[in-house]
Amino acid sequence: MQITHSIPELRAALAQRGKPAFVPTMGNLHDGHLSLMRLAGQHGDVTVASIFVNRLQFLPHEDFDSYPRTWDADCAKLEWAGCDVLFAPREKDLYPEPQVFKILPDPLLADMLEGEFRPGFFTGVCTVVMKLFSSVFATTGGGAAVFGMKDYQQLMVIRRMVQQFAMPIEIIAGSTTRAADGLALSSRNGYLSATEREQAMGLSQALKALAEAARRGDTPLAALEAQAMQDLRAKGWAPDYLTVRNRSDLLAPADAYVAADTPLVALGAARLGNTRLIDNLEF
Repeated sequence: MQITHSIPELRAALAQRGKPAFVPTMGNLHDGHLSLMRLAGQHGDVTVASIFVNRLQFLPHEDFDSYPRTWDADCAKLEWAGCDVLFAPREKDLYPEPQVFKILPDPLLADMLEGEFRPGFFTGVCTVVMKLFSSVFATTGGGAAVFGMKDYQQLMVIRRMVQQFAMPIEIIAGSTTRAADGLALSSRNGYLSATEREQAMGLSQALKALAEAARRGDTPLAALEAQAMQDLRAKGWAPDYLTVRNRSDLLAPADAYVAADTPLVALGAARLGNTRLIDNLEF
């Protein structure tokens, strides 16, 4: 595995190597990231990963400074997963001057759910992803990029951005990787105490129950969502949202009672202790 730090160094490493398949990460890698790397290997001539903790997508009170940096372990995992080129820029490499030009995502998609509770988050995500795409694909004529479905709304935002800018990049969705008890793997799971870890599958269980209740179709969705929030609070969680949305646009279904064949997704974000977890379930 070749490790690069600057944009010119990365581009030189990718010259004459065909179409890249790219997996952007913030490091502290787990099996979910490695599954995305393996998927990338099916969609390009050279597999590329990045490790960069992006300051622009963290709110002032969030965990930018304490976000786990596990460089040696990450490199070993990426090499094991077959990564050909690792791009690990320092902040001065990616942002050599204050980043005053930023990508503003579609507010109809980005200001709800995660965007409501983390204002500015998707602007930070889109800006860094655009810069990473420019670094990886500018001299290759396009390629593929792989994102995990656990970050469902983020995946949709990135797809919309690529479509609107007519970028020659195929966005590949990787399925959520879960622990044996159903907990979606996340770099932030490491913040959970032993007791909290035993309770952490409660979010995925709540989404499954919400989806099953919505499919029965005998209670308005708003009432089901309110009950799901109440039930999760009763178990010691602090939920931001538990909701059922259309898969196509993440808007609320037009009808209070949804038809059995409507493609839907249940999405949730909740804090357990000091750790904020997100998850989703298509149905």
